[in-house]
Amino acid sequence: MNRILVLITLSENGIVSIKSNPELPKKEMEFVIRWKEENILESFFISVSKKEAVLIFKDIDEPGTKELIGALPYFPYMAKIEYHNLNKQF
Repeated sequence: MNRILVLITLSENGIVSIKSNPELPKKEMEFVIRWKEENILESFFISVSKKEAVLIFKDIDEPGTKELIGALPYFPYMAKIEYHNLNKQF
């Protein structure tokens, strides 16, 4: 079973901008909830500091995953995005 692991780190300035706009986190979570409902997002983790996130996608290829991440309201505030193709063993 193939999965795509996405590691996201927000920029320091991005965190400040996000905190100053309470509607932004709500809009971001709408995407996450929809992906979960569409069964393409298997797991979603946020670090305690809320600076990093880990998403695990399934049933979608890397270009499609990059397109989804690029549509996120937080995308302009992301300092680093890593994509890792994985084979789930169990």
